[in-house]
Amino acid sequence: MTRRVAIAALSRPAWAPPGTDTLSWGCALAEDLLDVLATLAEVEAAVLVAPGEEGLRSRIGWPGLHWYAGSDVNAALASAHRDGYDQAVVLAGDAPDLPGMIIAKLLRPLTSRPVAVAPAVDGAGLLGLASRLPAPPWLPGGPLDGLSVAKVRAAAPRAAEVASTPGWHRLRGPDDLRRLDPRLEGWDATRALLSGRG
Repeated sequence: MTRRVAIAALSRPAWAPPGTDTLSWGCALAEDLLDVLATLAEVEAAVLVAPGEEGLRSRIGWPGLHWYAGSDVNAALASAHRDGYDQAVVLAGDAPDLPGMIIAKLLRPLTSRPVAVAPAVDGAGLLGLASRLPAPPWLPGGPLDGLSVAKVRAAAPRAAEVASTPGWHRLRGPDDLRRLDPRLEGWDATRALLSGRG
């Protein structure tokens, strides 16, 4: 059976809504994304935490949750491979309302291609990157914000080795809040902070 892991890449956001500190905002976003990961069938959850943000461990997650240090996608994939996983997807930690279907669409192409990427639909960077493990040596490193569909495809021996899947929005500034759909279930911690109940 194929072992898969979905890794939430967390760092303190550069922006938070008025009246909310960036740590509390980042924790709410992360908590909601981890809630999505916990519902995935046949996929384990893990966290990639940026340097200096190790304090997040005491505020989010659950006992036994895998934690990886750093912000480099390649380093996270290498750690997942050492832990015995066959496939991994690294996801931006600022997408609290991410549907599980988007994650499944990132993992599905790995049956025929080594890498799949999903763009952030509201700006630069990726929403997520999935790879068979070990990751191919041509895969560029760095955080998700420094990667793009074009950059990953340009690094591949053939562009067709990189599948592109539907993207999703990320919450990186005040204009992004309009993309949240209050009718969608989930993202409870983010919703609570925005409504003043957090």
